[in-house]
Amino acid sequence: MKLFHSPASPFVRKVDVMLHELGKTDAVELVSVQTTALSSADALIATNPLAKIPALERPNGATLYDSRVITAYLNDLFDGNLYPQGQRKWETLTLEATGDGIMESAVSMTYEIRLRDEAEQSSAWIEAQWGKASRAIAAINARWMSHLEAPLDMAQISVACALGYVDFRHEARNWRQGNDTLATWFEKFESRPSMMATMPPKA
Repeated sequence: MKLFHSPASPFVRKVDVMLHELGKTDAVELVSVQTTALSSADALIATNPLAKIPALERPNGATLYDSRVITAYLNDLFDGNLYPQGQRKWETLTLEATGDGIMESAVSMTYEIRLRDEAEQSSAWIEAQWGKASRAIAAINARWMSHLEAPLDMAQISVACALGYVDFRHEARNWRQGNDTLATWFEKFESRPSMMATMPPKA
């Protein structure tokens, strides 16, 4: 299998962290592509019409895309336990979606800042996206800590990769302020070998 990726993408990192946690990094070849909201690699377009990463090309079957589709597939393929059953399943999926939503808003902010000329940037758009991300972070701190402290699942990986991306691209926002419990959890979680091995580049 081939995973089209960019090391700076938090969605790619989520899949990569999962593979490390499952001990299956050797089962998936990482294929680096350069893609943004304004320009997409031909190789990626050929396998995913949306030209978004991550995309998982399988030897048999359609290429899978959207990180949640890929992680659900890999969890089943490798008999993982990162999507629990019963009532906790729905909590896991909801919290995973919350982490992914933080990523979406933070990536949107990055594109606005990095891809547009300064005169064309919309501060209102940037602040609206940060409002979504900061509300979600506060909600996790207030309502979801018991889930984050439970056995590992995809929700924890999603939230950690989201917070890691906010640190990576928007450190000045200081998401930790007012979210002390979540900050303490993240400090411990980001020391996991899977997180250390998938740190985005500093550039």
